[in-house]
Amino acid sequence: MWARACGPCGSKERHVAEPSDTVIGRQTTADASGTERQRKIIHIDMDAFYASVEQRDNPELRGKPVAVGGAAARGVVAAASYEARKFGVHSAMPSVTAKRKCPDLIFVKPRFDVYRAVSQQIREIFAEYTPVIEPLSLDEAYLDVTDNLKGMEIATEIAEEIRAKIKATTNLTASAGVSYNKFLAKMASDQRKPDGLFVITPKNGPAFVEALPVKKFHGVGPATAERMKRLGIETGFDLRQQTLAFLQEHFGKSGPYFYGIARGIDERRVQPDRVRKSVGAEDTFVEDIFEFEPACAELLPLADKVWRYCEAQGISGKTVTVKVKYSDFTQATRSRTLGTPVAGASEILEVAVSLLVSVHPFKRGVRLLGVTLSSLNGNEEEARSQLELSF
Repeated sequence: MWARACGPCGSKERHVAEPSDTVIGRQTTADASGTERQRKIIHIDMDAFYASVEQRDNPELRGKPVAVGGAAARGVVAAASYEARKFGVHSAMPSVTAKRKCPDLIFVKPRFDVYRAVSQQIREIFAEYTPVIEPLSLDEAYLDVTDNLKGMEIATEIAEEIRAKIKATTNLTASAGVSYNKFLAKMASDQRKPDGLFVITPKNGPAFVEALPVKKFHGVGPATAERMKRLGIETGFDLRQQTLAFLQEHFGKSGPYFYGIARGIDERRVQPDRVRKSVGAEDTFVEDIFEFEPACAELLPLADKVWRYCEAQGISGKTVTVKVKYSDFTQATRSRTLGTPVAGASEILEVAVSLLVSVHPFKRGVRLLGVTLSSLNGNEEEARSQLELSF
């Protein structure tokens, strides 16, 4: 069961099987007796995490537009409070742009040791309910509560308890999405931010997806959304009308994934024990880049974002890779392995720029650049998943 009678989706819902023509995966899990049951997945996402921690710890910042990051000319916003977001300020935005959008914006230097400590408090709360936790970053994670340590049957009640405990323990708010797969749980957590809870049941999943613009789908970036638009695909309903063969033809390996989520289907499991291989960030540009200097400038926020995550997790790496995707979707990658782990964003940027030199002059316009750090080491749970930080 998913929700109480007064929950966000109305009356109690038992698991409802999808019609046979929509099923490409069972999205179930087997219990000890071998009985198949629908999965119950929760996605927890802290609200404006870094900025909220700063506002919590400094009463003078409460109710004001706050950006965590550097105010310098080449600084980047790591996080923005909801007061700042009203002006269009968001993470990964250059600080000069953020200040232009919000002249009263207050910049606060990040305190990653504090964020890590709060994240650990939150992780300990998760562990009271399930060992199947897949952290995506310091402030968000998937939880599989199909079999949970509390013996609770209603996933919504588990999410409500977790949010209440986070509030009581940290004095911070979290939003939660509850559903039967990872894609829908992630989409649900965005529906009532901040401090919200939203449930998507097996019965309601396909209809929810059909009404959603594809540009809002988790996993569909701006470039992919634009390609879909050119193919006449602007909503989940449009996406569902396409055949698997059509989607594979136009989107390659992502085709089966798009085919599934258009039907409310996502077979990925919550994976708590994957080995982290790399941390990467990439950006797709509105207009292609043809010159070396503008391309170098775009590497800066990518290097900053990769290093911010590494610093927050207490990890580093020796191998820097630059990915260049051209206007015709061909791509080139260049890597360099250093003798010792990098010590900061500036070192990542320096190596990335030198790698970019090796593919310049560009054979055609550049539509995407990516920076990845691998050969990781550190003390923050090295056995975790590869992370891609898309803008």
